Amino acid sequence: MSLSEFAVVASEAGGEGHSPWPYVVGGVVLLVFLLLLAGLLAFAGGREHS
Repeated sequence: MSLSEFAVVASEAGGEGHSPWPYVVGGVVLLVFLLLLAGLLAFAGGREHS
């Protein structure tokens, strides 16, 4: 599913009463951010720049 399809699904779900989609999207974004942060620390965390 592409990013534009996610945007369409999110905009269609926004008109309903209570929807779990904002929490799902937020959780996925948080997970991706934490994985990127872990990768940054794993590969560049021990290097000293002098």
